[in-house]
Amino acid sequence: VQLVESGGGLVQPGGSLRLSCAASGFNLDYYGIGWFRQAPGKDREGVLCTTVKDTNTYYLNSVEGRFTMSRDNAKNTVYLQMNDLKPEDTAIYYCAARSSGTGCGGRPYDYWGKGTQVTVSS
Repeated sequence: VQLVESGGGLVQPGGSLRLSCAASGFNLDYYGIGWFRQAPGKDREGVLCTTVKDTNTYYLNSVEGRFTMSRDNAKNTVYLQMNDLKPEDTAIYYCAARSSGTGCGGRPYDYWGKGTQVTVSS
């Protein structure tokens, strides 16, 4: 059972990246997804978190309108599309999955990936 993120890298301000989070050993369709990030010297923060079946989505204020999530159930993968990236988006990004819960807090996530680095710099 694991989650594996990919798609991070170096991008210029204003650019875009799409992160992938692939699951194995369980079906993401039955899980809510959380995308989190942690910048050096800062606490981890929830960026975008969905409920099971994506009935509700929470966005960190600073990313709303720029970040979106999608699912490919056939590939058991979720994606975080990040547009108009800013230097303050630089962080390690993690995906997580849990079988219930709303927002990014509350019930702990059942599974976590190891993260992928996103660096926004000119």
